[in-house]
Amino acid sequence: MEISSNAFNSGLNAMRAGQQRMDQAASEIARGAVAPQGEAQGSPAQALPPAQPSQAAERVDNQALAESLVELKSARNDVEAGARVVATADEMLGTLVDTRA
Repeated sequence: MEISSNAFNSGLNAMRAGQQRMDQAASEIARGAVAPQGEAQGSPAQALPPAQPSQAAERVDNQALAESLVELKSARNDVEAGARVVATADEMLGTLVDTRA
């Protein structure tokens, strides 16, 4: 029974860590999605061609957004893997109980 307990704990810990990473990445994405003041969508300021510093800042923002999206996907995979570990431990425990009965 010690093996299944360790498997459950490992799976649950992986799910918790993945969920925390997902929350953090989602928070970063949400912060990046809010346009700075004065740059609302459809404003006349956006109709003008952007200056070089603005393009560099936008490139950094896009890179940070991409990194956050990759982190979100990676964390989701961690949560799914932890869930599969828990499901496998559950099956294993069920088989052990059936075998002992």
